Amino acid sequence: MVRLSRVLLKEAGNLIDKTLSEILVCPLSKQPLRVCEKTKSLVSDTIGVSFPIKDGIPCLVPKDGIILELDGDSSKAS
Repeated sequence: MVRLSRVLLKEAGNLIDKTLSEILVCPLSKQPLRVCEKTKSLVSDTIGVSFPIKDGIPCLVPKDGIILELDGDSSKAS
């Protein structure tokens, strides 16, 4: 029983509840966040910042945010 509980808790910690993700907004821009399952984070597309999800808990402290790199900007220089 303990083994099953650990497995369930581990799987539950990987993703965030869909209802919760619909309510949360970026602490900086106050705009909606999208869930990125690849990086297990919440992304603010408005300002290009990713906030990690650790053990199923979103870390929305501004200092925990990671600035995302822009793709394709170097090709515009030519």
